Amino acid sequence: MHLDAERELSISDERPAVARRNEDADFAIAIRDELLTVHDAARFLNVSVSWVYEHTRDDTDDRLPFVKLGKYLRFERTDLRAYIDAKRAESRRHPRRR
Repeated sequence: MHLDAERELSISDERPAVARRNEDADFAIAIRDELLTVHDAARFLNVSVSWVYEHTRDDTDDRLPFVKLGKYLRFERTDLRAYIDAKRAESRRHPRRR
């Protein structure tokens, strides 16, 4: 049985490098497209989970883009990136006064 496992590993390593790269690229796309949880979004934005919840409330001016699936909040990485880019552009238009 141990030899079968070694043989199986050696067979899988015989795939062309191009095929392995294509699979890696497909996996990277799948990860990039997957919906993020509140904890994932907080980690992505480098803020607290409570900050994320605060910025999904109806009464907030600075609302994060999200999708509600039943009771669950989910975030798209591309939407969060666009939110960051918009905040960056806004801060450049209105620099803080000291």
